Amino acid sequence: MLLAATEVPAGRSVRPAGRHLAFGADPSSQMSVAWQVPARVRGPFMRIGESPSDLSQQIAAEVRTIASLRVDAGNASPAASGPAVEQYYLHAAAERLQPGRTYYYSVGHRGNDDPQASWTGTFTTAPSDRRPFTFTAFGDQGVSPRAARAHALIRAQHPAFHLHAGDISYAESSGNGLITDSYDSRVWDSFFTQIEPAAARIPWQVAVGNHEMEAWYSADGYGAQHARFDFPGHAASSTPPTYYSLRYGNVGLVSLDANDVSNEIPANRGYSGGAQTRWLADTLAALRGDPDVDFIVAYFHHCGYCTCTSHGSEGGVREHWVPLFDQHGVDLVINGHNHIFERTDPLRGGSSGGPAPAGSTIRPASQGTTYITAGSGGIGLYEFPAPDSYAGQVADSDALTSHVHPADGAAVRETATWSRVRYTGYCLLAVDSEPGQQPGADSTLIVRGLADDGTEIDRVILTRPASILPAADC
Repeated sequence: MLLAATEVPAGRSVRPAGRHLAFGADPSSQMSVAWQVPARVRGPFMRIGESPSDLSQQIAAEVRTIASLRVDAGNASPAASGPAVEQYYLHAAAERLQPGRTYYYSVGHRGNDDPQASWTGTFTTAPSDRRPFTFTAFGDQGVSPRAARAHALIRAQHPAFHLHAGDISYAESSGNGLITDSYDSRVWDSFFTQIEPAAARIPWQVAVGNHEMEAWYSADGYGAQHARFDFPGHAASSTPPTYYSLRYGNVGLVSLDANDVSNEIPANRGYSGGAQTRWLADTLAALRGDPDVDFIVAYFHHCGYCTCTSHGSEGGVREHWVPLFDQHGVDLVINGHNHIFERTDPLRGGSSGGPAPAGSTIRPASQGTTYITAGSGGIGLYEFPAPDSYAGQVADSDALTSHVHPADGAAVRETATWSRVRYTGYCLLAVDSEPGQQPGADSTLIVRGLADDGTEIDRVILTRPASILPAADC
């Protein structure tokens, strides 16, 4: 797809590709559209309207260019080879949209501007009322037939948005965040082409994983990620952090950068100087105090609780963030990193609030937070220290030998009593929100684990009283 930086073909010959959506800070009124072109273009734009035959509003797009380097494993001086290729990412932000409304859009540039002939996509803003919706999630995707297969399953759920828990393309293949790691920027081109059938219509809300620390671009390794993705929620910053929060309907969403607290892979440990954890405390307090929010869902890469033999559990998450999850009543935490599916019993302070086999109803306010590792989005699979146990094939084990990474990073063995569902296979997490419509009525999150053939391997129902306020007496 890429051309040498000096070649500037005529606008009509340059075709947009790799379209992907992301919410702005307010999902009910803001949407970002991003795409790629293989060469420099002039006057890029997005057209938008409420009918495919009337894309009359035109929004100028920002061009973000990445100069990528040829980097081979073990080469400590990649800059010596010079820029190999430039990648061009274009971004247009739509503002002042109406809640719960479907819009049509197309993208183009000078010389390629025929709204009737160009590709047209759609997106839908978040509603302002308490209507049901679904979202999906996984991590550790990569580029492969398996990864591409997941998009049909995502689309079949008709989700309002998709959460990606990090380790996105694996262009950086080592995952250590070091300048000596191997890297191929062209993998990103394949990745965006792969996800376009889903991400051009479904907002793709990403968290960064350890494979997103691309050390050649910036001190924290995220320089190129800011060119590829729009991280919402920090409009006052010219370079917003990779962590952010959103509210969609009755669910507060918090996306975190676990590289900041990772003991296992310390390249970015402490890079925010504690700012992210302070922000998290304030954000969770605000969400839990919001009368429009029933549930809080956090998603990030490294697992606080996982028995997988590869990465196990991250002690930094337990030290810095689990106490805040307990304090503010986070209902569901979604992780990647370990390439399997695992769900814990509800936990508070690392202790189980009671066994929750598939089919259970959980009350997070009294039982605690449910942690799910959904890291089997397409890349190669890992293993458990015990047999799989899931709906239709239950093999309970209340004492698994696992490991956790404490402050010095060296793995320490532990006995895990909280692993309830384990599945070694490619998987998608789907969550159905059904908000209560009256004060005191139950709101529910129906949390489903789906194998890549659509078979349901897990289901639990999280329930809380609807937090809406009663109408004032007249």
